[in-house]
Amino acid sequence: MGIKFYVIGIDDNKEQYFGKEISEVIASHTVFSGGARHREIVNHLLPENNQWIEITVPLDKVFFQYNSYNEIVVFASGDPLFFGFANTIQRIVPGAEIILFPSFNSLQLLAHRLLMPYQDMHIVSLTGRPWDKFDEAIISGYEKIGVLTDNKEHTPANIAKRMLQYGYDNYQMDIGELLGNKEYEKVSTLNLEEVIDKGFAFPNNLILRKTRNRFRPFGIHENEFNLLNGRTKMITKMPVRLLSLSLLDLREKNVFWDVGFCTGSVSVEAKIQFPHLKIYAFEKRKEGKMLMESNSRKFGTPGILAIEGDFSETDITDFPQPDAVFIGGHGGKMSEIVTKLSGVLNDKGVIVFNSVSDESRHMFLNAINENNLFLAQNISIKVDDFNTIEVMKATKKHE
Repeated sequence: MGIKFYVIGIDDNKEQYFGKEISEVIASHTVFSGGARHREIVNHLLPENNQWIEITVPLDKVFFQYNSYNEIVVFASGDPLFFGFANTIQRIVPGAEIILFPSFNSLQLLAHRLLMPYQDMHIVSLTGRPWDKFDEAIISGYEKIGVLTDNKEHTPANIAKRMLQYGYDNYQMDIGELLGNKEYEKVSTLNLEEVIDKGFAFPNNLILRKTRNRFRPFGIHENEFNLLNGRTKMITKMPVRLLSLSLLDLREKNVFWDVGFCTGSVSVEAKIQFPHLKIYAFEKRKEGKMLMESNSRKFGTPGILAIEGDFSETDITDFPQPDAVFIGGHGGKMSEIVTKLSGVLNDKGVIVFNSVSDESRHMFLNAINENNLFLAQNISIKVDDFNTIEVMKATKKHE
């Protein structure tokens, strides 16, 4: 028989009021669980001789303690199904029975304090999570973005700094501190510049409200990028870049590798058009990282990871499997690069290469043939008075 969990949502009010049903659940049990802050709030309501299992990381140890009991009452913040502990129980103990007593989640409380309709709010959690979903939200330009913070990397001040670094000054920030705590609750509405040097009581959360639209281009002219020694010939031209992205079919992909990125134009354009992508860009030139960072800030594309070094010699063990790859430069090592890529490419993944000469075309065709890849598409394009370029798409062969 599985464990039965009663999960009770609470806020930061130290004078919690529970109705008859929840009060009976508390009175009839002796084993309780929650964070240290939750215990501080509800401790006076618990029966004598109760046992408290504190929720801390690693969670494996917490759930190991749970296994000794048939029923446990858990106190959680707000709505336990809103990035909450009920989700964790479902993931770790799929067969568990859960009786849920939700409260308002913290972003609902903040919206209520602001008298702000929030049915159109996009939600992002940065609580112990990477920046990915937040970056996706600001690039997408949602009107309202609700953000769950933490007290380490993802504080309101650090969030504001990141937004301003990448040119997203078109939002104002509403910050809720200790919501539900009648004595210390505070709500502020500030410009991002005002947030950078301020500290805020934790727990806190925030809502970003867009003050104006930020230009989001579809196709960036090559002269607008910061270039390698000002050399426009070292950058993928806009029409070719957009055609390459089309063949990569990135809307249905999650992980994109840009090999030999030079100025970073393909990665930057890909991130603007497909903000959900996790992009890993490789470049052997030392200037590459600086160019990628300067162009990412110029065009508002946080989250692109630039890796310096010769790709053919780079340890790629810890990088996630790519769904799509663009080869922007090969340095005469096309065979080694394609062999390396074919070993990690997703079964439905694609590789796109732009050939500028018969020599590079044959190098790519030979390399994909050696690795049992199939030339799925080949489109020729000529831009202005430059040579004709062949945009070539390779996929894995399927029997």
